[in-house]
Amino acid sequence: MNENLTVHQAAETTGLSAHTLRYYEKIGLVSPVGRAENGHRRYSSQDIAWIGFLNCLRATGMPIARMQEYAALLREGDSTLEQRRALLSAHQAAVRAEIEELQRHLGSVDEKIRRYEEISRRELALQG
Repeated sequence: MNENLTVHQAAETTGLSAHTLRYYEKIGLVSPVGRAENGHRRYSSQDIAWIGFLNCLRATGMPIARMQEYAALLREGDSTLEQRRALLSAHQAAVRAEIEELQRHLGSVDEKIRRYEEISRRELALQG
């Protein structure tokens, strides 16, 4: 991967807008990004990988404040390893609980569809 992506290239690569990338840097989710001689941001492959993980956390419902907490702990170094593990473990448990709830709801939808299909089959049998 190119080590010097512009903010617009990084946005295209990560699926985030340039505005969001700048915002993430402003609020401390992304460490200050390297700059070209002209002062424009240049994203490294390491920056892109980190943003990919942030996207994963957002997609799984982690609030930005919690992401900021995780990012701050990460910047503090190895002494926060257990705190980071605990934070991610709590998030993992919440995501699993949400998946279980969604599975239950999906089961209800599946059952309703089966009932409608059964009614349709009966009506077709009566007609034919």
